[in-house]
Amino acid sequence: MKVALIGYGKMGHSIESILAERGHEVTARFGRDGIDKQALQKADVAIEFTRPEGAFGNIAACFECSVPVVSGTTGWLARYDEAVKLCEREEGTFLYASNFSLGVNLFFEVNRHLARIMNAYPEYEVDIEEIHHTEKKDAPSGTAITLAEQIEDQLKRKEGWTMDEQHSKEQIHISAKREPDVPGTHIIRYLSEIDTIQIEHTAHSRKGFALGAVLAAEFLPGKKGVYTMKDVLKI
Repeated sequence: MKVALIGYGKMGHSIESILAERGHEVTARFGRDGIDKQALQKADVAIEFTRPEGAFGNIAACFECSVPVVSGTTGWLARYDEAVKLCEREEGTFLYASNFSLGVNLFFEVNRHLARIMNAYPEYEVDIEEIHHTEKKDAPSGTAITLAEQIEDQLKRKEGWTMDEQHSKEQIHISAKREPDVPGTHIIRYLSEIDTIQIEHTAHSRKGFALGAVLAAEFLPGKKGVYTMKDVLKI
C-alpha cells in the first residue's frame, strides 16, 4: 500500500514506523509547506494528522485527487458535516476518528453502555476529565468531546457539555489538564453522596494511536463513502 502522510510531526513519525513494520511504502510526506496534489495522487490512501485550521482543506484536497483519507486531527469538527457532504458529492472515501486507539474505541462502547444504565439512577452526577501533553493545542480533546456526546445521547437527563465551572445541571462538565509527557488519559466519573463509579483509559504511548490509524488506512482502499473506527474494528 502506498501512503501519503499529511502532517509530519511526532504522530506522523510514529505512523511512518508502523507503516514500515507492516510492509507499506510512504510515497509522500507533507508538512507546513502544504500539499503537492501531483504527489498526493500517487498514493493509495492518505493519513492526515495536522492542525485544526488546516484539516478541512487537506481532506478536501484528498477528495479532489480521488485519494481515500484517514483523518485524526481534532478541533475542526464544526466543519465535519461539510466534509461529509463534500465526500458524498465527490464520491470520495473518508474516515475520521477523534481517537484511533483500539483501547479507546472499546472504552467508547463501555462509556455508552454505562451511560445507558445510569438513566435509572438520577442521584449520580457525571463529569469528564482529560489529561494530555502540553503540546496539545485544542481543549478539550476530541476524545473527551466524543465521550460527552455519547453520554448525552444515552443519558436522557443530560444535554450539551461545557468547560465552565459554573454550569447548568443538564450540562456535562469537562475539565482539561495539560502536563508534560502525557499521551492521553480520559476519566468518566459518576458521583453520588455515598460513592463514585469511575472508568478510565490511559494511553502509555502514541503507538496505539498510530497503529489504529494504519489499520484504518488498510481498511479504506477500494471503498467509497464515510466510515468510522466501528467499521474498521467491526464493533
